[in-house]
Amino acid sequence: MKREQWNSQFGFLLAAVGSAIGLGNIWRFSYMAYNYGGGAFLIPYFTALLTAGIPLLILEFAVGHERIGSAPLAYAKIRKNWEWLGWWAVTFVMFGIVLYYMVIVAWCLNFFFLSFNLGWGNDPNTFFFKDFLAVSNSPSEIGQIRTPIFFALLVIWFINWFIVHRGVQRGIELANRIFMPLLFVLTAVLVFWSLTLEGAMSGVRAYLTPDFSRLSDPRVWIDAYSQIFFTLSLGFGIMIAYASYLPEKANITRYALLTAFINSGYSLFSGVAVFSVLGFMATTQGEPLSGVVSQSIGLAFVAYPKAVSLMPGGNIFGAIFFLCLVVAGLSSSISIIEAFTSAMVDKFGIRRKRLITIVSILGFFGSVIFTTQAGLLWLDIVDHFLTHYGLIVVGIFECILVGWFFRIKVLRQHVNRISTIKLGFWWDILIKYFVPLVLGIILVGDLYTELRKPYGGYTWASLILIGRDWILLTLVAAFVIASRPWKTEHNKTGGRSKH
Repeated sequence: MKREQWNSQFGFLLAAVGSAIGLGNIWRFSYMAYNYGGGAFLIPYFTALLTAGIPLLILEFAVGHERIGSAPLAYAKIRKNWEWLGWWAVTFVMFGIVLYYMVIVAWCLNFFFLSFNLGWGNDPNTFFFKDFLAVSNSPSEIGQIRTPIFFALLVIWFINWFIVHRGVQRGIELANRIFMPLLFVLTAVLVFWSLTLEGAMSGVRAYLTPDFSRLSDPRVWIDAYSQIFFTLSLGFGIMIAYASYLPEKANITRYALLTAFINSGYSLFSGVAVFSVLGFMATTQGEPLSGVVSQSIGLAFVAYPKAVSLMPGGNIFGAIFFLCLVVAGLSSSISIIEAFTSAMVDKFGIRRKRLITIVSILGFFGSVIFTTQAGLLWLDIVDHFLTHYGLIVVGIFECILVGWFFRIKVLRQHVNRISTIKLGFWWDILIKYFVPLVLGIILVGDLYTELRKPYGGYTWASLILIGRDWILLTLVAAFVIASRPWKTEHNKTGGRSKH
């Protein structure tokens, strides 16, 4: 079975950028900058990008391209008994992260329609938490399925199924050729419109004025590295699968740099719109900027709707903002489904289209728990455990596997042979020592905080039964799948390197 390829390398770049740019670029980055001293946050952010984000992105592109396979296949070709690592990444991302991610995209779709008549009323906070989500008191009180979210979720899963079902060229590549320009145009409209609002410049000043005193707080640095890791889809198995569809001659380092800088540039740019709107709100309500937003999820679903209600032509502004979130969410979610599908096709030779239909149906039913009244609480716990522990551990093991068990020099020579920007010995050092050290510090810091007091004020029982057990179940599933015999010949061949 011939491996699919991208129509063009530009199509690959758009898909990689589409995977990297997601909901977090618009609200998580802006909120972190807001929280951590405005412009000063850019120092740890770009330090993290250069010392961990780009080196790891090059690593994932290189592994997928050189070993010609999805994450489990690529890892199996490096060391047979490390195949589980690839399966764990694609499994907890497919049957974890994407399940609740789709529900957040569904909220955005609901809010897109609510924007036209400002359906959240005068108090967006009460509307979002009490009327829209109807959040229950604890994760154990599941409550009812919220019908508007359920139907929006159905639409979002259908769009994902439709795109991935059409294949790499006619589905994912074509979708990103539409989504990415659309996203950039919509974001530019938001930025330039928001800059005309009264008080906008006070918000932009708050965004870009550095408070250097915050840089002495280690939490700022840890969160900057975490943000880079998540925003570039590292540890998801996505970039490995995407790079495996590249032709033999592919400018890997150039694409890694372009993906990283377009992704970060987009975060900075969309942040201007977010802060202009916060400045407008602070001015019109006579409040300090710090009083406008209390949490990152509230930034999108409470602060923005409130601002939209206050501004002239706000309903159109709101519709564009939520359409941006839907498009950014879709370009990321299709990449997650592709990473898992690619792995299953590589190992079991299953017919791709049938597999995508089964995976999408299972995924939809798996997402339903997050549409219930306890959905936000479950989402919070599962997200915390999978992103703080699952992804970080995968990142550490990825560096150990490639840095220590695979001749990293072979990989570097492979990249240098086909890329215009050459890697030096410094890359080996970053992958073997620096990145695992940083990720290890983040992991230990998170565990220390976790053990001192339960995360988010939840009971230990909720955290163990929902968070910890979700991680353990996906890990068990990974070992089970890895233990199955290969039904294809892919794993018999090595890589592209000329040893």
